[in-house]
Amino acid sequence: MPKGKQSHRVVVVGAGFAGLSAVQALANAPVEVILIDRHNYHLFQPLLYQVATAALTPAEIAAPIRKILRNQKNVTIFMDEVCGVSPTDKSVTTSSGREFSYDTLVLATGARHGYFGNSAWEQHAPGLKTIDDAFELRMRILSAFEKAEAAETTEMRQALLTFIVVGGGPTGVEMAGAIAELSHSMARDFRRIDSTSARIILIEGGDRVLPTFRRKLSESARKALVSLGVDVRTDARVTDIGDCRVTIADKDVRAGTVIWAAGVQASPAATWLGVDTGRSGHVQVGKDLRVEGFDDVYAIGDTAAHIPDGADQPLPGVAPVAKQMGAYVGTRISKYVQGKSTVSNFEYKNFGSMATIGRNRAIAELGALSFRGLVGWLLWGIVHIYFLVGFRNRLILMLNWLWAYVTWQRGVRLITGESAYQPKKHVTKID
Repeated sequence: MPKGKQSHRVVVVGAGFAGLSAVQALANAPVEVILIDRHNYHLFQPLLYQVATAALTPAEIAAPIRKILRNQKNVTIFMDEVCGVSPTDKSVTTSSGREFSYDTLVLATGARHGYFGNSAWEQHAPGLKTIDDAFELRMRILSAFEKAEAAETTEMRQALLTFIVVGGGPTGVEMAGAIAELSHSMARDFRRIDSTSARIILIEGGDRVLPTFRRKLSESARKALVSLGVDVRTDARVTDIGDCRVTIADKDVRAGTVIWAAGVQASPAATWLGVDTGRSGHVQVGKDLRVEGFDDVYAIGDTAAHIPDGADQPLPGVAPVAKQMGAYVGTRISKYVQGKSTVSNFEYKNFGSMATIGRNRAIAELGALSFRGLVGWLLWGIVHIYFLVGFRNRLILMLNWLWAYVTWQRGVRLITGESAYQPKKHVTKID
């Protein structure tokens, strides 16, 4: 353990938006902070879909945790994975065998894909939460075009050039739009296929895409997707997903690539604490974001299910919610250890929502104001650049976006990984 241990130790598990914000809010507090994350970087997840669609590299949307916190002297970082919590002993254990005692524990462990009890679907329809997920999807998407170029039949080619995105929330909408734009950016690169003929199907179980936005903006997003060639299907239920196949209302649709963006499942944090959860596994927290039944344990970000007064549903799992939760908990702990009056209950300040559909196509909802088209797209870009960690990343991102805008090209179309396309062993004659 580091020298000079403070009298009060705060262990923060997870360096996503929530965990990192909590740690930074403790910068001037008389505490020792232990930050544990299984990765050595903080990921700007809202732009992860652009890595999956060959627009950006991970280095442009991620930054080393140690670099971000290098000037915060009261924090020690451990690259490790927490596998258990003992509220009785007030300690956490990791997969490497380490054990960390705590006075206050902050769980910001995020979430993974949720398949509504159909775990077998995951191998056929991967989701997008990590850099590894993005690499897997990039490989599948780009390999589909390569396989189509070498396909032996028209039927096979059509199936390979069909992409199905399940889920009409922000991730699904942005992914569908990005694949459509990717297919157009490669229009001159193939000889035996027309990449612009790719069929992108977006499936949403509700009556409209982006249901958390105003209905007019949702409709604007739908029209923008359709203008890109996306087949938007609402009130459509997926009943099964198999190898290169999705069953929609008992009808099979063949597709070379299926992407899951329909649901999430929280981390095992609730299991560690032995508390009850809902179907999605989120930890129930009170008005002060403490886990119900524990005075010294907080759950924030995608780990928590916080339902504000008068609301029917928990707050959405988006970056602004996570950042505000983290800042609130860090400030609350800081005041507590200094003997100051604690802050009032957590209240989320909703400054607006945004989603991009593609080039010059986005929607933005900022209080009573709403924007769409080019104005919405520019606002979306400005906001995402502003919240990106690190000046270097912001500058590189702006330059890459400018280059892509001017040239219509995506420069990271590399197929990597052990599961990359392997041609059939038998000899096929190519006319």
